[in-house]
Amino acid sequence: MIPFSILDLAPVTEGSTPAESFARSLDLARHGESLGYARYWLAEHHNMPGIASAATAVLIGHIAGGTSTIRVGSGGVMLPNHAPLQVAEQFGTLASLYPGRIDLGLGRAPGTDQPTTKALRRYYAGADAFPSDVMELLRYFEPAQPGQPVQAVPGAGLDVPVWILGSSLFGAGLAATLGLPYAFASHFAPAAMSEALALYHRDFRPSKHLRQPHAMLALNVVAADTRAEAQRLFTTQQQSFVRLRRGAPGLIPPPIDDIEAFWTPAEKAMVAQSLACSVIGDPADVREGIAEFIARHRPDELMLTANIFDHDARKHSFSLAAEAMRG
Repeated sequence: MIPFSILDLAPVTEGSTPAESFARSLDLARHGESLGYARYWLAEHHNMPGIASAATAVLIGHIAGGTSTIRVGSGGVMLPNHAPLQVAEQFGTLASLYPGRIDLGLGRAPGTDQPTTKALRRYYAGADAFPSDVMELLRYFEPAQPGQPVQAVPGAGLDVPVWILGSSLFGAGLAATLGLPYAFASHFAPAAMSEALALYHRDFRPSKHLRQPHAMLALNVVAADTRAEAQRLFTTQQQSFVRLRRGAPGLIPPPIDDIEAFWTPAEKAMVAQSLACSVIGDPADVREGIAEFIARHRPDELMLTANIFDHDARKHSFSLAAEAMRG
């Protein structure tokens, strides 16, 4: 059995508030910890009413403070939005508070639209500096040297595992070059997954961070007691994707009985392509689907995500998924 983890966007469902979302995220993290999930990662998004994880480092502290053993981290922090020193200080602080439990996943995309990108970092000139920003950030976690003009306090000399996240060949190449673990966003952008994994393994250079390649894949898993109920729960994620492509993202909607009446044929095809890495069904379906995905792609770890409207149904889905992972 490979390690399996939870990716959370702190969803804000229709009729609820971010404060309620944060309480649900902590409850889910505790639930995942009790089930043996290895990591609980939160993703940075901005200007999206249905996603409350914008202040990712703050929310990581909330989750880590309310749990005891599960690793908590970012999946990821969108580095072009931040100065590397600030990220090093934030995660150095988290690692000082919760030693041995903090992960730092880094992404190259801004995680938002162009006006919000400008508002986040007013002198933003694109993501071209991402490789140099990553290397600068890694240096801040090195032990401070005498006379070093700038150091991360706290941060210097701390063990904060850094992952490169990606949905294209760029991140795979960078992770391989730097000898870092790699997480691919197959849960929403699977097109380049096989090619990116092949490139990462082929070009990987051992480093002081990692001696051999280590790849994580993300998978949508919606499990319920019956196949029909799981498919109905999955319509929440399908609606959210369509609304985002329509330029009208909103709060996370409840499931619907007739998804075919909601989307156009073109939208249906787009969602099917984007969410191709999904396992939806009853316990038997989920056990078979996860096993097949692992056998086909051979990840070192698996990151599960489930955008389910009802909190109890979401917890139950992760319970069934954990049972499936154990075979």
